[in-house]
Amino acid sequence: MFTVLAADIVSEIYHRVCFPLYGLPYVERKKYIRIDRHRLKYLAWYEKIGCVYCAYVNGWSHYFSAIAANTEQYWCAIRHEKKAGMYEQPHQKDFIEYGDKEGFEKRFSA
Repeated sequence: MFTVLAADIVSEIYHRVCFPLYGLPYVERKKYIRIDRHRLKYLAWYEKIGCVYCAYVNGWSHYFSAIAANTEQYWCAIRHEKKAGMYEQPHQKDFIEYGDKEGFEKRFSA
């Protein structure tokens, strides 16, 4: 848990410092992390602890993924080389095709 908290703090510092420098809008944290299941009356206290942990860690990982995706889109919007068994990430759908030199030069020359 402390590792996730440390990663959360570091990623939030990066997000708040670097996104304004890049001219990127902030990712809204409240849209990703929602801790509410602990209020369910039918859960035992130890189940509520688990629900808080899972909601925070899974929400934060999705939030961090959005921050990383926006960073990747800003710095290097090039798709990876297609390889069997690899999943294309949804945020890369508008990226330049791998090996498309002309597309890269056109997009990043401006």
